[in-house]
Amino acid sequence: MSDNSLKAMAERFLSALRHCQVLNMRVHQADAEGMTLVLPWSPLIVGNPQNGAIHGGALTTLMDTTCGMATLCALPDFEVCPTLDLRIDYMHPAEAGKDIYGHALCYRVTRDVIFTRGMAYQDDPTQPICQVVGTFMRLGQEVKGGLRFGRGLKETRP
Repeated sequence: MSDNSLKAMAERFLSALRHCQVLNMRVHQADAEGMTLVLPWSPLIVGNPQNGAIHGGALTTLMDTTCGMATLCALPDFEVCPTLDLRIDYMHPAEAGKDIYGHALCYRVTRDVIFTRGMAYQDDPTQPICQVVGTFMRLGQEVKGGLRFGRGLKETRP
C-alpha cells in the first residue's frame, strides 16, 4: 500500500471517531515507519489551569488512538483491533499553547495480538511527554464496527 493511500485510509478512520473529531485530531504522517497524529492545543483540554498542563485523558486518547491506528501500517488489510492493554509512562507535562504529536509503530504482529509502542512529544521527539506500549486484539477482516458489531458480541455469549 502506498503512503498516500495509507494516509487517506487513516484520515477516513480518524474522521469516524467522534471523540477525535471533538479534539480536532488529525493525521500528520502514516507510512511503514508508523502513525503520527496531532492533538492541537486548546484551552478546552487543559487539565491544570494553574500551569496549563494538558489533561491526562486527552493524552491517553491521543496515544490510544495513535497506537490503535498504527495497526493500519502493519496489516495488509483493515481489521478491527480493539485495545487490550495500554500503559503510559508520563515524563513531564506538555507545554501550554503547543500542539502535541503522538507517534506509534507496531513492533510485533501475531495471529491474535498486535504489539505497539510510541510516544507523545511537542517540539523535540527526544524529549517525550510520555511513552506508551499497547496491545491490540486482532478480530479479523470480517468483523465490522458499529451497532451491529456490539450486538453480535452479546448474541454469541452463552
